[in-house]
Amino acid sequence: SVWSLYFESTYRKLPHALTESYLMSVWSNRLYLYSAAALVFGIWLSLKMALKKVNCPLLMSHLHSSVKKDDRDAVVHVSGVKIFYGSQTGTAKAFAKELSEEVKASGIPAEVIDMKDYDPDDQLADECTNKAVCVFLVATYTDGQPTENAEWFCKWLEEASTDFRYGKTYLKGLRYAVFGLGNSVYVGHYNTVGKNVDKWLWMLSGMRIMTRGEGDCNVVKSRNGSIQADFLAWKVKFLNRLQALAKGEKKTCSGNCKTGGSCKNKRKEGHEQEEEEEEEEDLMESSSDEEESGLQDEKKSGSVVDMEDLGNIMSSVKKAKVRLYNDQLSKMNGLKKTEDEGERREMITPALREALTKQGYKLIGSHSGVKLCRWTKSMLRGRGGCYKHTFYGIESHRCMETTPSLACANKCVFCWRHHTNPVGTEWRWKMDPAETILQDALEKHQNMIRQFRGVPGVKPDRYEEGLAVKHCALSLVGEPIMYPEINTFIRLLHSHHISSFLVTNAQFPQEIRSLVPVTQLYVSVDASTKDSLKKIDRPLFKDFWPRFLDSLRALGEKRQRTVYRLTLVKSWNVEEMQAYSELIALGQPDFVEVKGVTYCGESSASSLTMANVPWHQEVVAFVQQLTDMLPQYEIACEHEHSNCLLIAHTKFKVDGEWWTWIDYERFQELVQAHEESGGQQSFSALDYIAKTPSWALFGAHEQGFDPADTRFQRRNKTKDISGC
Repeated sequence: SVWSLYFESTYRKLPHALTESYLMSVWSNRLYLYSAAALVFGIWLSLKMALKKVNCPLLMSHLHSSVKKDDRDAVVHVSGVKIFYGSQTGTAKAFAKELSEEVKASGIPAEVIDMKDYDPDDQLADECTNKAVCVFLVATYTDGQPTENAEWFCKWLEEASTDFRYGKTYLKGLRYAVFGLGNSVYVGHYNTVGKNVDKWLWMLSGMRIMTRGEGDCNVVKSRNGSIQADFLAWKVKFLNRLQALAKGEKKTCSGNCKTGGSCKNKRKEGHEQEEEEEEEEDLMESSSDEEESGLQDEKKSGSVVDMEDLGNIMSSVKKAKVRLYNDQLSKMNGLKKTEDEGERREMITPALREALTKQGYKLIGSHSGVKLCRWTKSMLRGRGGCYKHTFYGIESHRCMETTPSLACANKCVFCWRHHTNPVGTEWRWKMDPAETILQDALEKHQNMIRQFRGVPGVKPDRYEEGLAVKHCALSLVGEPIMYPEINTFIRLLHSHHISSFLVTNAQFPQEIRSLVPVTQLYVSVDASTKDSLKKIDRPLFKDFWPRFLDSLRALGEKRQRTVYRLTLVKSWNVEEMQAYSELIALGQPDFVEVKGVTYCGESSASSLTMANVPWHQEVVAFVQQLTDMLPQYEIACEHEHSNCLLIAHTKFKVDGEWWTWIDYERFQELVQAHEESGGQQSFSALDYIAKTPSWALFGAHEQGFDPADTRFQRRNKTKDISGC
């Protein structure tokens, strides 16, 4: 029993001893165990990463990635694109439709919205939550103002951006992009509307998805050569950005976060250079980005700068911006490069060439054109000539209507070219020689005349005469006097025994003074006050009124025939009788042509309607009242068919008879003698006058229609409004 008690006690103590021994062994070798565990874990992790890299289909990682992809596809990041446009001439509207088609082709719904049909007060806030992307294509109109259809939208947006009742986060969540349409010739307000819309949306916490784009109608300074090319370049960037948004990708942070915090999404080294170039491009495209970054820097900065150091800091910042700007300019195919290399862009862009060709222009070189006047066609058929035939004896079937410069310094509301021609305040394009322009113009004009050979009604004798150009009306379109070689061109006309009728818009007084003698020099006087001239002509020059008045003075210094051409626009400029008489006294023209405005059809570029076209009797009443205020002028001629009358200085009334017609052969003799004498032998308007026929006089029953022709009345035909 004693032994049994001993063995029982020993048996009970044995497990405890073994356990204690095992634990001591484990504790003693714990470092080996830790190493083994780490090794096993490392091997497992390495295998997992290796298998994931080769995308092994047998691993659970493949299933996990498939599920994740399905979830991503199920989430809609962009529900659609809403394209808002503010357009006056239709360019922005066309761009909006073009962009809409491109977006739809990429599989994303798109909607084109006219700004006048959209109520931002009720609807714009909804765009913050519906995952749509809003695109604003906005043009800048007269004096930097919005177009008519965008006025209310822009006015509301401007007020909301500064109204505390809306708050600074009113449009938080709105994703937007802006493309502005403008013309850099208007230096004071180039693309003002696009910049403002971009700024106001950002002030309301809208999120700009990409840099604002700017299209320039001025082909000289346009970054890509034309406004169409500018839009195309911006559109490509926008579509790429849109695709990235649709995939849920976020824009790489530049480090200038609005919150001022640290950014986790750092740039990758491989893309540093590319993104630096994008930043430089952003600086060129959008000034509002600079404003925004400036605000961000102000928020982020917590340091104090001494006043004595502030000047150095601002100077350094300014130099850095200028250096960056110049570096970017040197990379661009823009104005600086073309000027440095002595190369200039062509005035006629491919899009402009297409538009003008559709209108019947025969384009010459890079900046000139010729077109067949409807009165030329009419006189070939013996159906009467234009008012110049009635007033001055021009043979309309022998008159060539052309221009050496398609560009103009005005954008008149009654322009029958619907503003398809370029605009500018100085010559900045490639220049073709005058000899080439004249040669091509004559050739193209003769080719257009030849198309009438054998046409029923065309008189054979007039057809043959029409092939020999005798007169040139430099009034087709644009501002001929802008052409640097205009004097050479006029001398060439005279050397071919072609008379010259040059029309200018009274914005280039020095060019008028330096102009060589022409057969007849016109100045368009479309209004008699500064406000009405600005409203009707919409000039590009800021000092348009002093230029206008100085041009009239310059006209008064000319010794050859001079003419004021007044275009009456009902309800716009027909009540300014006294002001017109003062302008006539200033320039003392030989003649004053008063013509009712021609309605050229509906155009988004102008608000002109048929209600603005005066009746012939209204024009007659205006002329009679005006003449009563002019002691040295009387009504001489009338052309009822053109709704036009001629007021002439009484010096052309000899022995009670009017001599308003021109002796063209005598003029050629006089101008030849003037050239041969080096300008010493001068001559005046009275040296080449001819007697006016009775049928052309005011009050005659023919009302200015040549009785040698037969008047033809069109019925149920589209009216041809072309002509000089």
